[in-house]
Amino acid sequence: MRRRVLQRLHTIAFRIAGLVLCALTGACGAGVTGPDSPPAAIDAVAKVAQAAAAVTGQDATFANAAEKGHYVGFDTHTYPGTGVMRTWKKTPGSPYSWVGYYLPSPCHADRSWVGKRDTLVAMGWGLAAVYVGQQTWGKTPRSLTPAQRDVLRKKSNCAADLLSADEGARDADDATAKASGEGFPKGAIVFLDIEHMDKIPSAMRDYYKSWTARMLASGQYMPGFYAHEANAQQIFDDVHAVFQAAGDTTTPRMWLAGGKGFDTGRAPQDVGYAFAAVWQGVIDVARSVADVRLPIDVNVASWKSPSESGI
Repeated sequence: MRRRVLQRLHTIAFRIAGLVLCALTGACGAGVTGPDSPPAAIDAVAKVAQAAAAVTGQDATFANAAEKGHYVGFDTHTYPGTGVMRTWKKTPGSPYSWVGYYLPSPCHADRSWVGKRDTLVAMGWGLAAVYVGQQTWGKTPRSLTPAQRDVLRKKSNCAADLLSADEGARDADDATAKASGEGFPKGAIVFLDIEHMDKIPSAMRDYYKSWTARMLASGQYMPGFYAHEANAQQIFDDVHAVFQAAGDTTTPRMWLAGGKGFDTGRAPQDVGYAFAAVWQGVIDVARSVADVRLPIDVNVASWKSPSESGI
């Protein structure tokens, strides 16, 4: 009940932010911030968001992200091709400034993105490094011994029964090696993809908390998290506690899917959480730039390169 009240207070605060923007720009009925919003409007919205975070007890770090603006990006399973990526980036009027970059991972065996980072960066693309770790797939994971997991892994590297704290640490080391191999700089955020669950089993919680702790301990990359908005609060609370236990005062970078009322003129926090850094609001749609069509998911982020610091 308390969580619902806090989320309601947060939603009300962002509606107030919309009224502030309306008064400053005349952009009534639009999202809280848009690509053409003046600095005064963005600053006002950020201050209201910060106040919302203070009222609800949520961390204000990403409430302040509105001051950095917002950037439209997309993700898609398979690398579209260098020619397509060049067209989508260089065509005047293209709204996209960043793209999800899929690292080879347990539940994303495709390797089509491998070796493309330097090419994409040279084109001007911002990147969000994605590591698709173990998933529940709607199942209740069984408790297996390390030896049993080794046997299972020989059959499939992606299985609900692999979820465990040990597997989380193992996959964190793999994510670090894969991101390093692709040339991501030290300190970049690697987003652990955690797909929607009706209920988060304890084995999954053990997995992503261990993954987080190992990433923080290694110090090469920062752990970020892609999650459905229905699971967002519990995952955030869990990983934020791991950050605090490690003595890290930063806020976990959260990429949230779902929510209502999405459009590319809105800020990530409009999904309903002050800690949202990226909002994926449209899934599995076809979009075109210069008559080049792709199947994509559409996102907005507080950074033009969500895996890297600054804007």
